[in-house]
Amino acid sequence: QVQLVESGGGLVQAGGSLRLSCAASGIIFSENTMGWYRQAPGKQRDMVATITIDEITNYSDSVKGRFTISRDNAKNTVYLQMNSLIPEDTGVYYCNARPMWPKTGNYWGKGTLVTVSS
Repeated sequence: QVQLVESGGGLVQAGGSLRLSCAASGIIFSENTMGWYRQAPGKQRDMVATITIDEITNYSDSVKGRFTISRDNAKNTVYLQMNSLIPEDTGVYYCNARPMWPKTGNYWGKGTLVTVSS
C-alpha cells in the first residue's frame, strides 16, 4: 500500500520560512518523480515543484527563487524548502509520486496546511 505522509505545515508570517517533508512508503522511491502541489481555498490544485529521478527540478513561476525541492532517496523523503513566504502561498500542500515508465500510477498524500499571514 502506497503512503505519502506530509509534515511541516503551519502558520507563518509573511517573509518567513517553512520546510515541508513527505515520507513515502510502499513505492520504490528512487524510481518515482516526486512533486509538491498546492491548492488554495476555492482554487484548483496546481503544481509547485517537481524533481525527477535524475534530480532535474521544475518550479512554477510564482515560487521560482523562493522555494527549493530536494529528495533523499536513502530516507524515501522529498522536501520543499519555502523561503520569503507571501500570503498567496497559503494553501494545502500535497505530495505526489509518479513512477517511471513502464510502471504506472499517480499517488497523493493527504496534504499539509500552510497559512501565511500578512
